[in-house]
Amino acid sequence: MPYPEALVQPMRAELTRLGFDELRTADDVDAAFEAADEGTTLLVVNSVCGCAAAMARPAVAMSRQAPHQPDRSITVFAGQDLEATARTRSFLAGIPPSSPFMALLKDGEPVYVIERRHIEGRSASAIATDLVYALNKYCGTDAEATGEFEQPSLPHMQDVIGSLPRTFRSIM
Repeated sequence: MPYPEALVQPMRAELTRLGFDELRTADDVDAAFEAADEGTTLLVVNSVCGCAAAMARPAVAMSRQAPHQPDRSITVFAGQDLEATARTRSFLAGIPPSSPFMALLKDGEPVYVIERRHIEGRSASAIATDLVYALNKYCGTDAEATGEFEQPSLPHMQDVIGSLPRTFRSIM
């Protein structure tokens, strides 16, 4: 049973204000993933949980300061748009469902994935650093999807720190 719309509307607005297209139906998802076959797409599976509110959505907002951005940004709301969320997950075969969740797609294939386990217990700035790393690596470049995707790890942080706004660097 979905959460009441009045409860989730402010949480939806946090991402739509940032320019995310909201996918509410399976047809919306099909169209978005068809468009994702070219270029880069950032997918965020939104959620009502505390880690989405305190860490995931703020991290996404911070990442919007990065010099490289995806061609498209899309979101579904787990626990609310059940059909759209299920359809979205069907395009991510082999990746366990989680929410919140972020995936950067390049030419329709996931190249970087941030699962709930990479979000819980971490600061929004640390998660934003992971996302900025992925955006810098895959957006606006000739990098190609390899069939394998990356997940957050600490060694790449040194590559990213120099390109972050000063406010990010203070927490590193």
